[in-house]
This record gives sequence, structure tokens and C-alpha cells, in this order.
Amino acid sequence: MGNLVRSGPPREDGDLASRLADVEAALAERAAEVHRARTDVATFRLRYRNEVGLLHEELDELERAIAELELGEISRRLDQDGESTDASADAQPESAPRLTSDAVRRLFRDVAKVIHPDLADDEHSRDRRHALMIEANRAYAVGDEERLRRILEAWENSPESVQGSDPEAAQRRLSRRISQLEEQLVIYTRELEELKASPLWQLKAMVDEAAARGKDLVADMVRRLQRDITAARNRLDAMRWNP
Repeated sequence: MGNLVRSGPPREDGDLASRLADVEAALAERAAEVHRARTDVATFRLRYRNEVGLLHEELDELERAIAELELGEISRRLDQDGESTDASADAQPESAPRLTSDAVRRLFRDVAKVIHPDLADDEHSRDRRHALMIEANRAYAVGDEERLRRILEAWENSPESVQGSDPEAAQRRLSRRISQLEEQLVIYTRELEELKASPLWQLKAMVDEAAARGKDLVADMVRRLQRDITAARNRLDAMRWNP
């Protein structure tokens, strides 16, 4: 992944438009990378679940059954009773729901005054305002003052909040749009890095690397698990026949 470099503020609308086109292209490329990575991880997760995960669950069930027989039914019940008692003693009453404060009400009114969909000049702006109002309503419902402040701040820094049709206003809208896209580019880059640092991705990378050498690591896992399941099932049967 390339470094994200913010350019200095261009002086001409042409420079801004060129910068906007560059950022839009970079964002589209990064969004495609993220989409491919999500798809690859989801596909591998499904394969791993179907071929390996279910066998792990079967082996876990067998091992639990063996452990229960080893400990004995009475011991198991005593343990459960003890855990239940401890859980009851430690349980705390749920806190009462937080009431919406006057500050949150005032802040919500401020948000609604500037982003209400009825203030939109075009369909794109209306959709944007409508989405923000839904988010603001959710924040207001739970009394989330900080979230409302973030919504208001995001709107105040958005291209849509700039009024006027003069060249200076157009330039400000372009600058703000570029900043929005650059922030989204950072978010996509961070998500891609987190995906590739996840244990599932690392396992997938190992499987892919082995496959390039002609080896199927997933099939090897399946064979080992099947052997372990057979051994556990035989042991469990023997314990049941010879309590």
C-alpha cells in the first residue's frame, strides 16, 4: 500500500479539480482492494468453517462427554450449582436508562436546524441530510451528546454546508470534498491493514502459500481432526461400556 500524502492547498480551481480527480481514483482503487480482501476472507472463513470448524466442534463435544464421565455426574452437578450460586451473588441490577438531558435536546435542535432534509437544494444533498438526520435521531434517542456533536461538526466541515455560487465558495466546496475523500481513504487503508493483520487472514496466507507449493493445509487439518475424532469416539465408547 502506498503512502498517503496530502498536498498543500492548491491556488486554482483547476488544481483543486485535478487533486479531486486523483483522490477519487485512489479512493476507488483502495475501496476495490478492501472489497476483494473482505470477499477473500469471507470465502476462506466459509471454507474453514465447513471443512475444519465443524470437525473441531464435533471433537469438542466428544472431549466434553469424556470429561463428564471422568468427573462423574454428581461432581458435575455440584460444580454447576456452585457456579449458579456465585453468579447470583455477583449479579448486579442493571443501571437505569439515562434520560435525555436538556443539553442533548438543545444540541439535537441545533443539528436539526442545519441538516434537516427540507433545507436541501438537490436530491444528492437531500439524501445526505436524510442519512445524517437518521444518525442524529439515533444519537438523541440514547442521549449520546458526543455523537451529536460529531454529527454537527462533520456537517459544518462538509462541502454541502458552504453557501454561495461565487468562485470562492466553489473552491471551498472542492477543498472540503477533497478532505472528506482523504479521510475516507485513511479509513479504508486502516481497514485493509487490520484485515491483513487478523489471525484469519494470516491463516489464509499460510494456506495460500502452501497451495502455491502444491500442498493443501486445510486437507491436512481435516485428516488430523478425523483421526482425533475417531480416537475420542473409541475412548468414549469404551468408557460407557466399562463405567
